[in-house]
Amino acid sequence: MSNFNLSETNQTATAVMVRPKNKRKNKPKYEPKYHVILWNDDDHTFEYVVHMLQVLFGYPAERGWQLAREVDSSGKAIVFTSSLDRAEIKRDQILSFGPDPLMVESTGPLIATLEKDAEN
Repeated sequence: MSNFNLSETNQTATAVMVRPKNKRKNKPKYEPKYHVILWNDDDHTFEYVVHMLQVLFGYPAERGWQLAREVDSSGKAIVFTSSLDRAEIKRDQILSFGPDPLMVESTGPLIATLEKDAEN
């Protein structure tokens, strides 16, 4: 093998930086998010709402009470945000939770709807 000396040949090494042509094509497409909206009515107690939120969403009692108060004072509250598939499942679980056993007037579940997240 011969000894190669860069200084003897007057050659220098050059680094070349290559940039991607279009970064936007490489960005992943995100699925839009949907809110599960819980609506106020007079046929369910706070205790029922808190219990339902604990069972279906795993919320601690404090969060359940906070959301129940928001539903009562504002008429509705966002209780969950996710992909359309997961939001539909959660809405359907609310709709199938049944009437409030603490109120004779309660004949069915709370009302829940979906709303597309405007920020997505």
